[in-house]
Amino acid sequence: MYEPIRTKSVVHRVGGHHSDSHSGYPHSSRGEALDIQLAGHLAALLAVTDELGLDGAATRIAAQVARLRGSDPARAARADVADAAELLALHQRAHDLAGRALVVAASRADTTVAILAAERMDAHAAALASRDLAGSL
Repeated sequence: MYEPIRTKSVVHRVGGHHSDSHSGYPHSSRGEALDIQLAGHLAALLAVTDELGLDGAATRIAAQVARLRGSDPARAARADVADAAELLALHQRAHDLAGRALVVAASRADTTVAILAAERMDAHAAALASRDLAGSL
């Protein structure tokens, strides 16, 4: 079923030049790619944090997104969460997003964001634990 490639890759030429050096597409460095990824994770975390109504944390996250992107991020409205299961799901999502941001921040050696992400992970883990404890009583 698997047939190995037996020929060398084709080098595409545009106007007599190799496409990898003059393709017209912007090339970003690894650092720039990590900044874009980190800003994306933080923006997603910001949206969930805004939904949860955690204004202090949201302000800190928004500042880091603005630093990485060079502009203020879009903000979500606070959700009217009455259902305990939905609230738990939001905290779990925020915890997961903060974990992803922490991994990328560590790769990028962005200590400020790494500390912020770790603090958010701790806060959401505590919220999850207290809700789980309250539900089991």
